[in-house]
Amino acid sequence: MSKSLMEWVDERIPVSDLIKSQATEYPTPKNLNYWWNFGSLALTVLIIMILTGLFLAMHYKPDAALAFDSVEHIMRDVNYGWLLRYLHANGATFFFIVIYIHILRGMYYGSYRAPREILWWLGIVIFFLMMGTAFMGYVLPWGQMSYWGAAVITNLMSAIPLVGPDLVTWIWGGFAVGDPTLNRFFVLHFLLPFVLFGAVFVHLWALHAVHSNNPVGIDVPHKDTIPFHPYYTIKDVYGVGVLLIVYLSFVFYAPNFFLEPDNYIPANPMQTPAHIVPEWYFLPFYAILRSIDFLGSFSKLAGVLAMGGSIAIWFLLPFLDRSPVRSFRYRPLSRRLFWIFFIDTLILGWVGYNPADATVLDGALPMITIGRTATFIYFGYFVLLWAITAFGIEKPNEVPKSI
Repeated sequence: MSKSLMEWVDERIPVSDLIKSQATEYPTPKNLNYWWNFGSLALTVLIIMILTGLFLAMHYKPDAALAFDSVEHIMRDVNYGWLLRYLHANGATFFFIVIYIHILRGMYYGSYRAPREILWWLGIVIFFLMMGTAFMGYVLPWGQMSYWGAAVITNLMSAIPLVGPDLVTWIWGGFAVGDPTLNRFFVLHFLLPFVLFGAVFVHLWALHAVHSNNPVGIDVPHKDTIPFHPYYTIKDVYGVGVLLIVYLSFVFYAPNFFLEPDNYIPANPMQTPAHIVPEWYFLPFYAILRSIDFLGSFSKLAGVLAMGGSIAIWFLLPFLDRSPVRSFRYRPLSRRLFWIFFIDTLILGWVGYNPADATVLDGALPMITIGRTATFIYFGYFVLLWAITAFGIEKPNEVPKSI
């Protein structure tokens, strides 16, 4: 009976053919390792975030006078509201963890190289949408960090020449962060995940058009591929299982590990927190913003441009990397630069977490100096990658002719 029903559907919409060509029988390189699992893990977390967000929105009040209490109502009075809230709050952390690993894997194995430039650019657009969605979601609990984080970040728009102050007033919906701001952020936070899901669909479409890269970085012939199902579906299910074990361990046993204690204090416009710090996944870019401190009236604008440029520069990677070899596995100099870049990004995160006036080494080394040095190295990575590949400085190892 089910076979007859499927045949009836296929006569009108070729669902079976679509599933076979794009899922079960989709040709995939046979040598993909577990670093390729993180794309499916990101999609899994995104679905969890959308579903939990829908139920949370049913009980949340986007009102400056009621928002904080509505979150407490969800935690205390709604059946399993605490579980929904902690799944959603910690889900943001795990979403960024898997996305960062996904991006770093793409950088290491050259997944941004031709013919996958558009695929890479779509991934960066998705990352921008994630950052916007996460920032607006961070504001919604309307605690101290939520309020002052919104005030600090939105006020950066005032650095834009001519229209900056008017733009900030328009974003706020008034002359200070308040009820109109919260309403706008709630609407956008509810809407953007669906835009994000659409961007992910286009990203997958682009992936299936050019097919997956692989650790060797060679476009594989048909004989070196295997069907996606059951080989990689089983591998992805295993990865999802491991992710859920770690994810739910935090949800049930350390739900506030990634959350800021000050955000359990109701927002108070009259009391500034001692140290305003964003969520950990924004810290490297926040450190870059703080580190650009030129003299003159354009210091804030320079910081904003540097912060935005630290992500926008990823768009240029397909043009900066001129090596004939994709994978860093066969490029020893590029591989060393990559690991320096990775460590430098961790240092930027540490700098962003600490107060700007902090010092290390018995006060001999100011934190702002470390931040400026790390910012210089961050942007220097892209310049050096271009230089060693454009002028033939790097001599790649011999690449195998077949997987």
